Amino acid sequence: MRHGVIAATGLLAVLAFAAALLLPWSSLLALYAANADLGVSFLVELRLPRAALALVYGAMLGAAGAAIQALFGNPLASPDLTGTTSGAALGAVVTAYIIGAASSFAMAIGAVFGALASLLLLIGLAGRRAETATLLLAGLAISALAGALTTLALALAPSPFAFYDAYSWLMGSLIDRSLPQLGFAAVPAFVAILWLARLAPALDRLALGEEVADSLGHDLGRLRLQVICLSALGVGACVAICGAIGFIGLVAPIFARRLTGGHAGRAILPAALIGALLLSLADLASRFAPLGRTLPIGVVTALVGAPFFLWLVARMRWGIAR
Repeated sequence: MRHGVIAATGLLAVLAFAAALLLPWSSLLALYAANADLGVSFLVELRLPRAALALVYGAMLGAAGAAIQALFGNPLASPDLTGTTSGAALGAVVTAYIIGAASSFAMAIGAVFGALASLLLLIGLAGRRAETATLLLAGLAISALAGALTTLALALAPSPFAFYDAYSWLMGSLIDRSLPQLGFAAVPAFVAILWLARLAPALDRLALGEEVADSLGHDLGRLRLQVICLSALGVGACVAICGAIGFIGLVAPIFARRLTGGHAGRAILPAALIGALLLSLADLASRFAPLGRTLPIGVVTALVGAPFFLWLVARMRWGIAR
């Protein structure tokens, strides 16, 4: 049954990708009728990168969220709530607007280092197996600090239009991305997801306790370093191209663990599929906003994810109270 649900999730993600690629039909058919080559170019060069980036970024957030939750032993740990995405955004902004290196490669390097610094700072503040309250406080503090420093970097940027240029990117955007940018985000993301999936057995045993994992021959220091570096690599590369998008890395692993009997490590690949589906659906929703406007995709995920997060916190509190 669970394998069937996981397969169905993958199929739905493919269908969402197809819908993002082809909808709305009207503009695509009109272009193709007027000029077949122009219609194909519109499909391949504009629609394809956007639809594929939704899959790639969503999958990376889902996989990283599952791995981070397994590492901290906490269901509220996620790339955005631990400050990973905020740190990545800060690193990319500093690289592009302060250092002046605005290429995709340079921004990705800056984003990876920003995400890595945030995760290392979180472990330093909250500890390796932090309690929920400690983790949330440390993560929110890091996110707030990174957000403030990002605003400061834009205010101090030599370009007076830095805020305007960075606005849509900071809110999360898949619009007007190119095939090279797709490849630039997809390659690190796929490497990170597959490598994180290989760590699933070790992460499952870590859930039994550090002593048990250590007795079974797992190098816990190396395991933590791998999870941190891979999460920073994949999320940082995606943030550099698409900006910061929240809550997918929180929601997808929670549903994925229900499909894997509560095994956080085994939830990495299902979480990647669920994350890809959720972000693809969010991208579709952003296109069909009222008044014919396109909403930033980060706004869509926040509108859905924030109430879910509040419900989850309340549910955990009620569980403790009982």
